[in-house]
Amino acid sequence: MGFSQALSGLNAAATNLDVVGNNIANSQTVGFKGSSVQFADVYTGALAGQGTRVAAVLQDFSNGTLESTGRNMDLGINGSGFFRFTQNDEVVYSRNGQLTLTSEGYLENAQGARLTGFPAGVGTGGQPEVLQVPAGAMNASATTGVEASFNLDATVDPIDRAATPFDTADGDSYSYANTGTVYDSLGVQHTMTSYFTKTGDNTWEVRVAVDGVEDTANSGELVFNNNGTLDEAASTFPTYSFTPGGGADQLDFAMEFDGTTQFGNDFALDSLTQNGYSAGALVGVSFDEAGNIVGNYANEQTQVLGTIALANFRNPEGLQSQGDNAWVETGSSGQPLLGLAGNGQFGSLESGAVEVSNVDLTRELVDLIVAQRNYQANTQTIKVQDEVLQSAVNLR
Repeated sequence: MGFSQALSGLNAAATNLDVVGNNIANSQTVGFKGSSVQFADVYTGALAGQGTRVAAVLQDFSNGTLESTGRNMDLGINGSGFFRFTQNDEVVYSRNGQLTLTSEGYLENAQGARLTGFPAGVGTGGQPEVLQVPAGAMNASATTGVEASFNLDATVDPIDRAATPFDTADGDSYSYANTGTVYDSLGVQHTMTSYFTKTGDNTWEVRVAVDGVEDTANSGELVFNNNGTLDEAASTFPTYSFTPGGGADQLDFAMEFDGTTQFGNDFALDSLTQNGYSAGALVGVSFDEAGNIVGNYANEQTQVLGTIALANFRNPEGLQSQGDNAWVETGSSGQPLLGLAGNGQFGSLESGAVEVSNVDLTRELVDLIVAQRNYQANTQTIKVQDEVLQSAVNLR
């Protein structure tokens, strides 16, 4: 009789309804990947088949759309790859990048799984570990180099150094002065003043003082070409040394004057940068496209605190779902391939965005109707078989 075929069809159709219903239920779940049912016929050598069975429930790992959230702790992968988490001493993988920063500095999702990655500066050469944002302040850094670019007025008259010795308090002993800021090893800010004295055609003497104290042992000389550009080979850029006191180390820094010119325009400072800074407390955390965790500090400095590790698999469809938007590796999926966002097969990271479910709700509703009709058709087969059996029973 055909009851077994119809029963197998009912079971298969029920599974299909479960899968479609689960897809619809998770159509708004961040990072969810829809599934589909694959059927196979059952044939045991009889003239008529023995029905159908569910061969597999196949996961669809195509990318969902990235949706902006405006929350800087939300991350979405624009391309291939999975976030790597540790949860209950187990490594799990997910496409859900809705993160929070715990009081201990861990990056966790809503289920308490902690994001893993590589320590700052190590890259993929290191072992992935749970990422933790340090709460400590950034240490101060002493200035070791100053880069400045000026225009020196070519129309001013030279100063005879023999007749007019240099004196920071005498404005007639130099042609131009400009101030900047440098930092000692304790992060204390000091005022640096550069003095320029035209000593001859296309030749300028450079002296530097910090907090009004001149380094008399060092002076530089800028030599310009006839077209007003700096002749770096003929110029000298010595290192200036000062003792700031207060327990700080001796302050030594070199000055560079790339881009400095001598034209018939007014004196002007085009740019002035130095590499020192004071200590600063951590005020925020952000992420870049390469997956770097960037700490933002009160001293207006930034520092890479770690790098998020991404994973990929030769056969993502072989991953086993653990629920909570997480998967674990299996023999079918193969071992994880670890890397950094934006490199090779790995997609880039988008901060302030999440990947929405890849479920096409319209298609799922159509599939729901088809699955329902399939179920109804199998029940009709049972009804017909029952009527045939009843007719046989009623034979006289």
